[in-house]
Amino acid sequence: MSSNIALYVHFPFCRRKCTYCSFVSYEHRETDIPSYVNAVKRELALHAAGQQVHSIYFGGGTPSLLSHQQVKDILSTIRSLCIVEKTAEVTMEVNPGTIDERYLAAIRLLGINRLSLGLQSLDDSDLMLLGRIHTATQAKIAMCMARNAGFDNLNLDIIYAIPCQTLSGWHDMLTEIIEFNPEHLSLYPLSLDDNVPMQLAIDNGEIPPLDPDQSADQYELAEDLLESYGYQHYEISNWARKGRKCQHNMVYWKNMPYLGIGCAAHSYLNSHRSANTTDIDKYLNAFHTSRKPPIREMNEKINPELQLSETIIMGLRLDEGVKLADIQERFGIDLLKQYGKQVEELTGLCLLKRAGGYIRLTRRGRLLGNDVFRQFLPL
Repeated sequence: MSSNIALYVHFPFCRRKCTYCSFVSYEHRETDIPSYVNAVKRELALHAAGQQVHSIYFGGGTPSLLSHQQVKDILSTIRSLCIVEKTAEVTMEVNPGTIDERYLAAIRLLGINRLSLGLQSLDDSDLMLLGRIHTATQAKIAMCMARNAGFDNLNLDIIYAIPCQTLSGWHDMLTEIIEFNPEHLSLYPLSLDDNVPMQLAIDNGEIPPLDPDQSADQYELAEDLLESYGYQHYEISNWARKGRKCQHNMVYWKNMPYLGIGCAAHSYLNSHRSANTTDIDKYLNAFHTSRKPPIREMNEKINPELQLSETIIMGLRLDEGVKLADIQERFGIDLLKQYGKQVEELTGLCLLKRAGGYIRLTRRGRLLGNDVFRQFLPL
């Protein structure tokens, strides 16, 4: 059992599936939420009892489809089973089309102290193309409601490189978002799996294809603009005000232990990576009568070589990069000896730099991160 973990709870329910989404979520299944909450509580009792927890994250799907009483029920269960640190960061993802100020105030009183608003855009044409259930006006109102409800740690999820989105339009939207003064911003380029509706529309010629040059231009504009407003670009896709980095996600980027609860949830504990079934009916049935553990779709031992590789790759996503002394202490190896050729080559290409006992991505390296990361796969 790990002594200190991040806890993730997955809620795979959506009013309507977005056209770009390939995450595990189910539309038109809200009547299953009460049964799902009971199953989550039972899984918590099986796997989370006695754990020391320093962050909790309610993700989805759309966790804000839960009633505030259901949120209370799950948080109470977690606190009764686990040792939750007093300063624990407790995040909940919410969709602007599913909330009002009364709901936000209620979950804030329950202990949700960080809100992640899935805005994605402030342009109605973008939102319609993405299949979102809210409008730009609702998104702006949601930001105001979050402040009125007492949230002082607000993240906004935004998608860029949307077909037909111009560079000037992206600049204007980012500027408008900054005026709301969020503590944290997560900006992700639109990427599509082959079978999602938006990709099928592109294949059929109904909308323009994704443009990697557009994506790069918008990313670099965001870097410059957000820096000028005092945001720290602390991870490839994330910016924060001072002291407002996402503590839960830092666990992933530092390749540290986490426990996932719920349908499709992933865990990384004691050098094992596992994932629950992605089939919500199988998940619910596992607890309906027998209360057996949910079916695992993946359960593998991560050997030291792969742990090292993943720790380097995830660490390079951070602006601080990878501390050589930490690698030496954790794995007992000299990173520069084991990956000396790769480091030298990437440094020569201006994708990587060495300074102060760290290796980190350059600005160009952040744009070409996947090319860098491939060089640190197991030898």
